[in-house]
Amino acid sequence: MKTLIKTASAVLILLCLVNHAKAQLQNQYSTVTTGAAFLLISPDARNSGVGEAGTGLISDANSNFINGAKLSFANKTGVSVSYVPWMMEIDKNLHLGNLNAYHQLNDKEVIGVSLRYFDQGNINFRDENGGLLQQYNANEFAIDGTYSRKFGDNLAIALTGRFIRSDLGNGTFNGLQVNPVNAYAADISVYSEKTLNNSRYAWGVSLTNIGTKLKYSSGATVESFLPMNLRIGGGYTLLKNKTNSLTFLLDVNKLMVPSPPRYKLDANGITTNEIEKGKDPTRSVPSALFTSLFDAPGGFREEISEFNIAGGMEFAYMNQLFLRTGYFYEDPDKGNRQHVSVGLGLKVKTFQFDMSYVAPTARRYVLRNGIKFTLSYAID
Repeated sequence: MKTLIKTASAVLILLCLVNHAKAQLQNQYSTVTTGAAFLLISPDARNSGVGEAGTGLISDANSNFINGAKLSFANKTGVSVSYVPWMMEIDKNLHLGNLNAYHQLNDKEVIGVSLRYFDQGNINFRDENGGLLQQYNANEFAIDGTYSRKFGDNLAIALTGRFIRSDLGNGTFNGLQVNPVNAYAADISVYSEKTLNNSRYAWGVSLTNIGTKLKYSSGATVESFLPMNLRIGGGYTLLKNKTNSLTFLLDVNKLMVPSPPRYKLDANGITTNEIEKGKDPTRSVPSALFTSLFDAPGGFREEISEFNIAGGMEFAYMNQLFLRTGYFYEDPDKGNRQHVSVGLGLKVKTFQFDMSYVAPTARRYVLRNGIKFTLSYAID
């Protein structure tokens, strides 16, 4: 089958339907792949401005993406909307939108909802001769509901339920039936925050997108995992006074899905289905969660390379002007996402406008001139 796909989103279809079975040609880069990867895209300009190290940021309506338990430390009620023109240099028709809202029920309990929509533009499916079979508008979305509860003054735990719809194609192409798929997932988050006279400490742990697998084709023998992700992070804030502050942030992430194994080659150098090193990636979701920390074929060194790290800073002046910067690093053999970021925020009464800009530092990183916008409203 020879499929010509116009946008980068269609590459995901090929990975899910074909490359998963053979683990990407002897694992030259052994990149960990999942379905519904849009769930890992941070829609919040504030979080992106600090290099995606947002666990330790002061809580707001966008906190649910990183750690739902942070909503317990936010204002009484909040709403935010974000817009991301995605990968503009590849296709100007890719857009990500996000809507968040939350409300405190009482001193201990908070509920939140969010809607994320990813428009991936048109995908062209072609036959072996290059003839156009169908042009399809691909899209994905997720709807979340979060319940967070405080335990004492400084600790909160949250549970999030999520419905996911991934529509990357619908029809038969070169004998392969491609279908939209639904999935269900949950997050569990823990967050703690404490403010002293001139400083603030915060830390959090979240395990997100724990849920059902995706099967994009009725003829596919391998299902794709959701991007189950472990995030551990924190922040330290120097409070010069009630309105001026400087926050230092650090987050570490790890995808809790199987690492691609190394397959044996036959006498002609063709990849076989026999595993030479590593573990069989066809396993259950609970098994993947428990074994993903020690299943890389390269051993401990490769396992460590699957962790990515983000660090950032936010300076707040008069609690109205916010300046941010950060850096995100991912190993070259595990995706090679490496970028610096800057961000700006402006708060006027109960409204706040944030924007961020991402500048890649690695050649293989396809995201160029990434910019994000967020508008928030909060009632104390």
